[in-house]
Amino acid sequence: MDGDNRAYCRIDKADREAIQNGLGKRKGCREIARSIGRSPAAVTEEVRRHRTWKDGERRGEVVPADPQEVSCSHLRGWPWTCNGCMAYSRKCGRRQRMEYKAALAQAASEKTRSESRRGINRREEDFERIAFEIRSAILDGKSPGQICLAKPHLGLAPSTLYRWAERGYFSMSPMDFRRRVGYRPRKGHVAPKPTPHGEERSYAAFCALPEDERARACEMDTVLGKARDDRCLLTLFLRPCKAQTVLLLAEKTSSAVTAALDSLERALGKPLFERLLGIILTDNGVEFADTAAIEASVLGGDARCKVYYCDVRASQQKGACERNHVELRKMLPKRRGISFDDLTERDCAFVMSHVNSQPRPSLMGMSPLRMLRAADEEARDALCAALGMEEIPFDALTLTLDAVNAQRAERGLEPLA
Repeated sequence: MDGDNRAYCRIDKADREAIQNGLGKRKGCREIARSIGRSPAAVTEEVRRHRTWKDGERRGEVVPADPQEVSCSHLRGWPWTCNGCMAYSRKCGRRQRMEYKAALAQAASEKTRSESRRGINRREEDFERIAFEIRSAILDGKSPGQICLAKPHLGLAPSTLYRWAERGYFSMSPMDFRRRVGYRPRKGHVAPKPTPHGEERSYAAFCALPEDERARACEMDTVLGKARDDRCLLTLFLRPCKAQTVLLLAEKTSSAVTAALDSLERALGKPLFERLLGIILTDNGVEFADTAAIEASVLGGDARCKVYYCDVRASQQKGACERNHVELRKMLPKRRGISFDDLTERDCAFVMSHVNSQPRPSLMGMSPLRMLRAADEEARDALCAALGMEEIPFDALTLTLDAVNAQRAERGLEPLA
């Protein structure tokens, strides 16, 4: 870049190092300016603006524009600092000493530029409208990623919402956002124990299936309430569309699981059941021990599904289902005194409707129900009719326990907690 163009560029680190070296060699302002292709006024302003105190408690702090009681002539005019002075490296007896250091000047310049970009480049009335939309969505349990996907007119990124919250711009903090997942340190490798159901139903046998069959598998698990509760939830996570269905079990037993699956098969029909739940991956819980009953069709004929089991104490092998339980826990949180014995089928349908209607970044902003409708509209309609689910618009989406209690109040029931 030629000298004429450099004169209009910001002074960079190399320029500041040249200025520091020039001051140390007692060069004049014009000589330094010519060497870096700047104007003498720019060099003078740079030195005055970024000079710092050399001694005492104020050492390293930027000198004010008009320091008081400056006795040395070198500090009232060029070079404005003690750089190049014969007494620079030792005490000269003067109370005020100043210096110019390229590293400190560069840091001060970067800080000024950073602070100048802080704040929000929006009109006050526009920001108030945006803040209201964000607050409402966050209080409904929606994540910053979902908000940005569903409201592209805001022109925001999830990282922007987190940064605004950290700075307290819309009277919220990151603690109001959904839980950020933390990971414990990994333990040493331990060889998996063999599944008690045999090699033909092991996780290794599941991994040996063709990729397309593994991709359409269903992950099955249970979710518990209080320790003394009889009832629990049977969850079925459909991998392709990330939809999670919830069936209310009267008790945590293999017979209750079989009865729930039988009821779902009757509602869907055997062909649709095989299409959605033809391959099931689950853990080694006692409620899933009766493999033959789970696989047998209540409508007769061949088996309705094939069940595979994770390795012992390796529930991470069906990690998608485990992670998606976080979505359920937003509406049925732990340690809130919720008893699953008080749940009804209507409550489960309400929870499923909201959990499966929230947009997912991993689905390109589509919700699980919308993805299922795009892939298999017949299966989606039959599943919604069988379980009482419905797709909820984003503005009506509320992923909180208060929403469940409000729905129960409309039906004349007591709140869950």
